[in-house]
Amino acid sequence: MISQLIEKIQKTKAPVCVGLDPMLSYIPEHIVKRAFEEHGETLKGAAEAVWQFNKEIVDHTWDLIPAVKPQIAMYEQFGIEGLIVYKRTVDYCQEKGLVVIGDAKRGDIGSTSAAYASAHLGHVQVGGQKPAGFGCQFVTVNPYFGTDGVKPFVDICSQEDKGIFVLVKTSNPSSGEFQDRLFDGRPLYELVAEKVVEWGSLSMDGAYSNVGAVVGATYPQMSRTLRKLMPSTYFLVPGYGAQGGTAEDLKCCFNEDGLGAIVNSSRGIIAAYKQEKYAEFGPEHFAEASRQAVEDMVADINSVL
Repeated sequence: MISQLIEKIQKTKAPVCVGLDPMLSYIPEHIVKRAFEEHGETLKGAAEAVWQFNKEIVDHTWDLIPAVKPQIAMYEQFGIEGLIVYKRTVDYCQEKGLVVIGDAKRGDIGSTSAAYASAHLGHVQVGGQKPAGFGCQFVTVNPYFGTDGVKPFVDICSQEDKGIFVLVKTSNPSSGEFQDRLFDGRPLYELVAEKVVEWGSLSMDGAYSNVGAVVGATYPQMSRTLRKLMPSTYFLVPGYGAQGGTAEDLKCCFNEDGLGAIVNSSRGIIAAYKQEKYAEFGPEHFAEASRQAVEDMVADINSVL
């Protein structure tokens, strides 16, 4: 699966993905109003607003990018109606030819972890049929349970040609409370990185593994170390833009061939119309603002590669 993502990155010349992480506060008033008029101020109304918002953004950006990353929590907050829109979004993006990275950060042990892997990446036995649950191509995985928690996902990667991104060094300010703690003189994120390489060796797909790593753009020195530790691991890089990471900060996440990383931007793209830089578009043309923000992001990142 990672080879398919790389092919799309090379085709678009855009090592970026758009984070479809919608909050009602990001959605222009005219969309919310229309959804509430149809379904009332209900969870279904909110979910419908999210769907209409997502669809316009995808319709205006799909030809520029290789992938999207919907954050499932933004849909779960609206209950079952939200999850229906999450699945609808996943399917629509795939119809447009986009790779979908489900940002679910799942992880558990044994049969529970296997169930998560089946739900997000694989298939489930239903009588004589084996339908897919959410059907993403990639999913983010929490490694806190160790191999017991990650191995079921790796198995699905190998069996069904899917991929995962394991949390290694995240972009949030308090990530260091655990991830930077020293064990035998080394930070925990380095030990996790070594396990990612070990797990990744079980599911290679050409030069890179289907087992990738989440490495935040907000810690460039650590990213540089992790790039050396994981030369055959693809990085999913959050933290660009709204969280403070710059193109120069994330340059070290890439290998010399210009591959090795895909950079995510969420609200910097989907809520671009709220930024002063794109204010001229206005709420009525929010999706055009998102398209311009994607073009600017691609140019910015490519300028340092």
